[in-house]
Amino acid sequence: MTVTMTWDEVPAPVRATVREHIGEVAEATDVSAGQSSDLSTVLHPQHGRRVFVKGVRGRSRRMRWLRNEITAGALVPGIAPVVVFHADVDQWLVVGFEYLPGRAASLAPGSADLPLVASVVERISEVRAPELRPLRDRWAVTDWWEKLAAEAPGMVAGWDVAEMARYSAAVPGLVGGDRMLHTDLHAEQFLIGPDGGVRVIDWGFPGCGAAWVDTAFLVLRLIDAGHRPEQAEAWARRLECFSGVPDATLTAFAVYVAGLWGYWAATDAAPGAGHRARLARDYAAWRLA
Repeated sequence: MTVTMTWDEVPAPVRATVREHIGEVAEATDVSAGQSSDLSTVLHPQHGRRVFVKGVRGRSRRMRWLRNEITAGALVPGIAPVVVFHADVDQWLVVGFEYLPGRAASLAPGSADLPLVASVVERISEVRAPELRPLRDRWAVTDWWEKLAAEAPGMVAGWDVAEMARYSAAVPGLVGGDRMLHTDLHAEQFLIGPDGGVRVIDWGFPGCGAAWVDTAFLVLRLIDAGHRPEQAEAWARRLECFSGVPDATLTAFAVYVAGLWGYWAATDAAPGAGHRARLARDYAAWRLA
């Protein structure tokens, strides 16, 4: 479990490095919810703009995720937050981002935020990022349904595991491409600013792949927000990046994600994992029907 520190608890060399970049700090507003960092705080310098600072201590997957956010800031300027500074110090990685006031988007049916979300997802899908790790490589392992059956047989009751494995095996070849992918889009990742502009945050898992993949993930989130599956897909079909995706491809994607998220839910007590697994299985079942 992540241990979140306050600004005052962070080692002095780390705080000194941050001050070298932004100046003396007049006030710190620590953020405690939804963290994958050891430090998450909004710093108010004595002079200049506020800066959102994340920090991770020690080499780990979380440090790699934070480095990914630095990369994304350079690849999708104007969409991802601007990286003000980053530094390695005293076994820490600290990154300062521009502070972006705003609220999470609503993905509910009829929400006025949906056109804003659609617009920024289209913009992301137009960015080429072949230097990022391909999603087809990240998803090279495809036997999640078999792993799930071994780990939690009750979760696959009524499913033809062998058939699900066949669908899943095709997915790495279907998600290939050179387009920028966020791969974890949900309502809280879209920040609606006071001026109505939209930014996308938390780029810990970027990759490159087919332009339709991020929208396919959003279909799941739309269903979770109250859309019927056919409504969610109809919304997605209005996006150019998603309009031509074959039904068979979407079915394979849905099956793969259901197996992957199901396995994560069976082996990891992360908050919300069980809910996401049920959501993915329900969508896969609808697609298969």
